[in-house]
Amino acid sequence: MENNIQNTLPDIRQTEVFNAPIQKVWEAVATSEGIAAWFMPNDFQPVLGYEFHLNAGPYGMSPCKVTEIDPPNRLSFKWGKDWTLTFELVDLNGKTQFTVIHSGWDVNKVTEFGETHTIVRDRMDHGWAGLKKKLGEYLGA
Repeated sequence: MENNIQNTLPDIRQTEVFNAPIQKVWEAVATSEGIAAWFMPNDFQPVLGYEFHLNAGPYGMSPCKVTEIDPPNRLSFKWGKDWTLTFELVDLNGKTQFTVIHSGWDVNKVTEFGETHTIVRDRMDHGWAGLKKKLGEYLGA
């Protein structure tokens, strides 16, 4: 068990406050159209256990599965073979605090595309900053 703890890289966790009501943010992060607008094309449905794909462009179709859904506060899904993506929303009187948590990183693992988690995690940490910006632009917030 100790090995697992040592080899685990920290979750990517980024928070942003958007000047948009929680329902609007929820629709942007928990509907197929919303996710496509700022993240990736997909065939997502907000149903527990639903299996869908994110179209990761040059990386192809990435299999996903909804593991938790609690509208309008929390959505989690498995992404690819190792990762879990969670979107957490908190209502701040008309504004919405949005947190993305990208977990499942392991120094000893490589992605389906042969890249180490260490390299991909660094790239995705920067990537999420850009994606949050795109989400804010989509929300007009």
